[in-house]
Amino acid sequence: MKHARRLVAGTLAAGALALSLTGCGDSADPTERLAAKTAQPTAEAGGATPSTASQSPSPAPGGASDEAYKKWGLTAPLPYAPKPAQKPQIPKAGPGKVPVIDRIPVPADDKVVFLTFDDGAEKDPEFLKMAADLKLPISMFLTDSVASADYGHFEKIRDNGSASTINNHTLTHPNLRTLSFEGQKKEICGQQERLEKRFGKRPPLFRPPFGNYNDDTLRAASECGVSSLVLWRVSMQINNFQYAEGSALKPGDIILAHFRGPSELKGATEIQMTTRMLQRIQEQGYRIGRLEDYL
Repeated sequence: MKHARRLVAGTLAAGALALSLTGCGDSADPTERLAAKTAQPTAEAGGATPSTASQSPSPAPGGASDEAYKKWGLTAPLPYAPKPAQKPQIPKAGPGKVPVIDRIPVPADDKVVFLTFDDGAEKDPEFLKMAADLKLPISMFLTDSVASADYGHFEKIRDNGSASTINNHTLTHPNLRTLSFEGQKKEICGQQERLEKRFGKRPPLFRPPFGNYNDDTLRAASECGVSSLVLWRVSMQINNFQYAEGSALKPGDIILAHFRGPSELKGATEIQMTTRMLQRIQEQGYRIGRLEDYL
């Protein structure tokens, strides 16, 4: 795969590695999810989508009670990052293209990470309670073919006071590199239109399935009204993180998770996976930020 030029400082080497992490597939086991950049997509396994499809300004993340943390298996409150006074500088893309972002360029001492959930196949009502109780700011990247069976589920997450957002993850979750420019534009613009019709706003963020994209993707996304193509540096498996580089979180990391159930998580629930993810963030001393506040 020939990647388009990375536009965030410091991401040139690690950006390609991010695409080898769990993008969307049929296994959440770290030993089974190391796909090469040229690998073809595997079976769909449910996921999510991040976007700013809210009708009104979103509140700052955080504010959950001590009882809420204990209820969902955490031993201490989650620290949340407030909206920055000034957004980080994201280098602009070339003419007619959107920038590619796989880590937010925050200061080295700003230990903030961002939660993103892909696809939308799993619609666990308990997760609605968890996200609301903990006030989790989640950027959801939704695929129409799996999420549209109950878009109301994700609307509830968006509207639960957590500052969560809804974004674009294509209509049918194809490997975009296998499609023509027009085919890619149909997938991206088509989902922009459906999300706008359902949620009242065209999402500004887009994530390509499997992390696979090319120059046509960047051009198509731009023509569809997308402002940024969002990848990731860390993916959540069943119990632990899988890293694009190193063995620990780094400031500005975008974390990839999926809306998945027991059949994809080897018997674990979406709640259990999310609890473990939050515990790992706590263990490394990081705060959780709202991705759209930084872009």
